[in-house]
Amino acid sequence: MSSTPPTDGNDTGFGRLLAEQAPGDNAPALSVSELSGALKRSVEDAFGHVRVRGEVSGFKRVASGHCYLTLKDDKACIDGVIWKGSAGAMGFRPEDGIEVIATGRLTTYPGRSKYQIIIERLELAGAGALMALLDQRRRALAAEGLFDQARKRPLPFLPRIIGVVTSPTGAVIRDILHRLEDRCPTHVLLWPVIVQGEGAAAQVAAAVRGFAELPKDGPIPRPDLIIVARGGGSIEDLWAFNEEIVVRAVAESPIPTISAVGHETDTTLCDFAADVRAPTPTAAAEIAVPVRADLLAQVAELGLRAGRCARRYRERAGERLEATARRFPTPERLLQPQRQRTDDLGDRLPRGLSRRLAEARGELSRAAGALRPGLLRDRLARGRERLAAIRFRPALVEGRIAERRLALDRLWRLAESLHPDKPLARGYARVEGRGGKVVTSAAQARAAGALKLHFADGAVAARVEREAGAPYEKPKPQQPKLL
Repeated sequence: MSSTPPTDGNDTGFGRLLAEQAPGDNAPALSVSELSGALKRSVEDAFGHVRVRGEVSGFKRVASGHCYLTLKDDKACIDGVIWKGSAGAMGFRPEDGIEVIATGRLTTYPGRSKYQIIIERLELAGAGALMALLDQRRRALAAEGLFDQARKRPLPFLPRIIGVVTSPTGAVIRDILHRLEDRCPTHVLLWPVIVQGEGAAAQVAAAVRGFAELPKDGPIPRPDLIIVARGGGSIEDLWAFNEEIVVRAVAESPIPTISAVGHETDTTLCDFAADVRAPTPTAAAEIAVPVRADLLAQVAELGLRAGRCARRYRERAGERLEATARRFPTPERLLQPQRQRTDDLGDRLPRGLSRRLAEARGELSRAAGALRPGLLRDRLARGRERLAAIRFRPALVEGRIAERRLALDRLWRLAESLHPDKPLARGYARVEGRGGKVVTSAAQARAAGALKLHFADGAVAARVEREAGAPYEKPKPQQPKLL
């Protein structure tokens, strides 16, 4: 039985179920991979080097470091790939909406049946595109607040150490050093960097951050001020100072920073992020330090003013002292009353002494009459007699002692007769209740219940069972309790 339906000579093959290869056919069937590979080789051979102008759209950088984007115009678009090695060598970071010129080669991606350009170099399409990228980046960073005036810090008046970030071989560092030497010699630390081309932005940012990370007491002192400087040039030459990495490093630096990039008419994003913008590197040196001669002159002027103020103060104090002294009386006028009083007392003193001496002589004369020896002997004899009369006699003292002893004996006999235990020897007893209190009535005894009876030869305990005269009742036996 045949596996194919019968056909006539006019059959074109669309109705056949199985593919057959006719004898002499030189177009065998290709696999998808073979066809994709053939297309890839054809495209790469025909377009091994191309330059494409278009607008960047959908730019993204993945974790591997490769970048993917789309180049488009008003009628078509083409996907592009920038491998990691080429992406690190780009002079700027692509952003959506920027017109660029991409140089590379075309290839295909069989996995999605599409063609794409492998970009080896990416350039901005003219100064207009570069300015558009610059304006777009400026607005984005300004929206983050990196250019706010509130973040600007004042520069130190007289920095001890100045850090300079610039090329070590250019004229910029020589101009800065020469200007500092003329104005005020200061210690300068140079961090050498390249200021143009590939890797310039990374080196400038690393230098700014490196100055900030220096320890204050380390072998290399930390600067008090940083100057980021470069000479003039085109916008492409100054583009490293427009890179986001440099702008953020300057804005985040804890050390005050002066940006002196280009000439007076040149403006970079680094100028907006710095605390102070200088029109030229030489002007940056002038802003950084004052003029030493002016400082010396100012100090001298202040010294002269201080001297004049001191002299003026002394002169005015002297004038006030003279004016005050004129209002005080002279020492002679102050001492005149005291001198007059002294003279008066000096005149009265001899007269007073003479009068006092006369009064003393009169008193002595009156007392002398009573001081005759006979009178003194009589008074002495009377004193002896009174002394003999009051001389000590033992008989009197012994009599008084005997009287006091008899009185004491009478009191002791009375105390013995009143002792509470004295009647006990005659058959009485002393009754005490609780707490040793003496019971003096039957009511107290009933209330106490338990008593203590004291006799002459001892004490016994007693308990009140019934009153005297009441019939005796035998106590009832207690009923047993079930436990």
